[in-house]
Amino acid sequence: MPRTSPYPTAAAFMPDRLTMTALRDAVQHCEGCPLYANATQAVFGEGLRSAEVMLVGEQPGDQEDRTGAPFVGPAGKLLDRALDEAGIDRRKAYVTNAVKHFKWRARGTRRIHDKPSWTEQRACRPWLEAELALVKPRALVLMGATAAQSLLGKSFRVTQNRGAALESSLAELVTATIHPSAVLRADDREEMFAGLVADLGLVADELRRAAPR
Repeated sequence: MPRTSPYPTAAAFMPDRLTMTALRDAVQHCEGCPLYANATQAVFGEGLRSAEVMLVGEQPGDQEDRTGAPFVGPAGKLLDRALDEAGIDRRKAYVTNAVKHFKWRARGTRRIHDKPSWTEQRACRPWLEAELALVKPRALVLMGATAAQSLLGKSFRVTQNRGAALESSLAELVTATIHPSAVLRADDREEMFAGLVADLGLVADELRRAAPR
């Protein structure tokens, strides 16, 4: 029997009508897990409602928490570069995170990213499921372990399955790759960045081959 969450989860805070406007308003009142208490605000997804590509990361970072927009910090700028080189227009995509509140720990005066627990990921999943239901992307790109495991299961390993088309009913094409922040942390940044671009390029190629929506 699956273990129940010790938190109320986001399900208790979902709006009656699932529209982007209603979701963006409701997420700011979410207390489905403890992460809301130390965050400035919830950071919901951003992009076209009709986007063919949805990109999912782990959680907001420090700058995202302050501005309320996803992927605007260093990892976001690197993602913009990677998308551009891969031939994907971010302005026509939808970007979001598996967890909507910034989890952090203090290091002096800085707020350092802290990985959301499995229970926190599961508690936040209704928001991501609602975004998927509304956008209905052709391609779903899961960036990093937290994003991939949130939707594909705790045993999923990005290192073993990245860049491949995955068996899933979530979208026509579901694939996993590294998170842009992993490139920023790497010693071999150029090689890691090239790998990210290559993974995104496969998505762009698949969309070009597919018939127009």
